Amino acid sequence: MKKIILTSVVAATLLTNAQADFDFGDMFKDMKEVMLSFSTDAKDTVVSMKDGAVETTKSAENTVTSVSKDAKASTVKASDDMKVMEVATTGDTKTVVTEVSTDTKDSVQNTTKDLKDSVTIASTEMKDTTVAVSNDATTSVKTVSNDATSSVKTVSSDMNNTMKTVSNDGASSVKTVSSDTSSSLKTASTDGKDSVTTVATNANDSVKTASNDTRASVESTNTNTSDAVKSASTNAEASVTTVATNMNDSAKTISEDN
Repeated sequence: MKKIILTSVVAATLLTNAQADFDFGDMFKDMKEVMLSFSTDAKDTVVSMKDGAVETTKSAENTVTSVSKDAKASTVKASDDMKVMEVATTGDTKTVVTEVSTDTKDSVQNTTKDLKDSVTIASTEMKDTTVAVSNDATTSVKTVSNDATSSVKTVSSDMNNTMKTVSNDGASSVKTVSSDTSSSLKTASTDGKDSVTTVATNANDSVKTASNDTRASVESTNTNTSDAVKSASTNAEASVTTVATNMNDSAKTISEDN
């Protein structure tokens, strides 16, 4: 501002020197007006600068406030989002763990149930199979025993008739046998005795071996087979009794015929 005033004074001085008729009163008046104008402009400029500074300060304050509010809002929102995300993640993890635990429990229960059912079914089928095999074995033994009894009875009757005929023929033949036949009979008796002794020894060994093998086989037989053997033994005993009776009758008949 001082430089402007000095410049104005210098200019006025030059003009004064150029124009001899220049009025100092007018010059001072003009200078006063210029100074007032400059003062007014300077004042306006200072006011404008002040207003600009105030506006800038307010804008900066508003900007800082806005940024602070935005930052706070962003922080709060981010915190809320993280909290929501954490809650959601915790809920999802809990749900997943619960579902996995439930699925595992259901799988274990289903597997245990299936195994139990399978074992029960297998046990039932094995039991049914054992009973069926036992029934079939019992039926077969009974059938074989009955057939054997019938066969023994038939053979016994046929042998009885045959022995009666042979006995009669033998009685007639014996009456005509000579002393040579008697000697032959003695020789045959001696040879027969030796043969019988040899056969008895071999038969005894065979019976011992068969007895040991049979004993081992009998020890491995189950209860159902034992029942079947008892049934067969009873039927066989009846058959043997019948054969013995028939043989006894035949022997009596032969003895009486002789």
